[in-house]
Amino acid sequence: MPVFQYKGYDSRGKPVSGVKDADNARVLRVLLRRDNILLTDVRESTVGQTRSPKGGGAGQQRSGGERNSDGLIQVLRSSGSPRQILAWLNQRGDADPQVIAVMTRQLATLLRAGVQLSESLAALIDQAERPGLKRVMSDIKIQINEGLPLSQALGRHPRFFPELYTNLVSAGEAAGNLEAVLFRLADFLEAQNKLRSKVVTALFYPLVMTIMGGGILTILMNTVVPKVTSMYADSGRALPINTQILILISTAMTDYWWLLIPTIVLTVYLFRRWLNSPRGREKWDRFVLRAPVFGPLARMVAVSRFAKTLATMLASGVQLLRAMEIVKNVLGNTVLMRVVEEARESIREGESIAQPLRRSGQFPPMVCHMIAVGERSGQLETMLENVAGAYDIEVDMKIARLTTMLEPLMILLMGGAVGFVVFSILMPIMEMNEFVQ
Repeated sequence: MPVFQYKGYDSRGKPVSGVKDADNARVLRVLLRRDNILLTDVRESTVGQTRSPKGGGAGQQRSGGERNSDGLIQVLRSSGSPRQILAWLNQRGDADPQVIAVMTRQLATLLRAGVQLSESLAALIDQAERPGLKRVMSDIKIQINEGLPLSQALGRHPRFFPELYTNLVSAGEAAGNLEAVLFRLADFLEAQNKLRSKVVTALFYPLVMTIMGGGILTILMNTVVPKVTSMYADSGRALPINTQILILISTAMTDYWWLLIPTIVLTVYLFRRWLNSPRGREKWDRFVLRAPVFGPLARMVAVSRFAKTLATMLASGVQLLRAMEIVKNVLGNTVLMRVVEEARESIREGESIAQPLRRSGQFPPMVCHMIAVGERSGQLETMLENVAGAYDIEVDMKIARLTTMLEPLMILLMGGAVGFVVFSILMPIMEMNEFVQ
């Protein structure tokens, strides 16, 4: 059934727009007329999403950043109009992980209540508020009506439903417990979103304080310092070294700001280019894991994500080797990804999971021990869930301590910077007073 984008006016004369499936445009007019909507424009919607490899949604897919950048390049090459660029940016925001998690739970609830899959998708389409998600769900419903399995239909939209998602759905379809897998998947997505929000919240405060402190120092350097230090130039006296440093910084910011901006932009560009190279990425990830304060936190987040994802996939019926391959791609750290890949190869040769993880030295000994116990007892999923739960609690505690420590530290740094400026300005004045006396 085709999907149409429409615009019109409701009974109160307010403009409305949306997406709806119908046999043709005439049927769409009749359906919307029942809702007291007068159509002014109707266009058939085409959802040009990348298809999954043949045979299901479990094939290899590119990273989200590559897909998003390719989509923007296509928009710029086609016309590059501001309206199309804005539409592309809005569609990117439609793939919100939290929205996907809520929608997954709603679909699981409808299926458990005995509602057919096609009807459940229709209900989700009517409820969806974001145009991009509504179009994607409409395309999925069309593919389901044409006989395509749900996992393959989801695999057509990798930006909304990544490889992990489609593999779990495929396992649920094969085992005949799709609604149970969807509930487990919704729990997993919500836990990941909660963990991500905790990390973002911990980094938000120092970021805001840094921006505020940089703004205050910029104002002082460009307005107050030049006026005060101009008095010292006429005195002919030798200035203290800290005052000379302050004048040098102020002069650079006022006279050479046009050089500072491209220097910063070039530095950021070179850093990102180095970070995107395999060698640079590995060095940076290794540095992150060894960082004094943030290193242990980053390792805990990665271990928690590893344990939670692997437990979810194994409990949903995904084979161990396939699950390890997918888990590797959700860690976000090339050092740990290599460890998991080596462990996967060792498992293929008949070794256990815990042994290669322990040999790498990158996973904590307690985690390796609990995994080994789970393998021997046949309760690997339960042990992985316990590992994830324990590390989630420890991440909460570390984030709380980090936030408590960062607040006075940022205030101290800002106070020290402002104090340096004030002291550098007042020190020559105090020396002049002593000389006069």
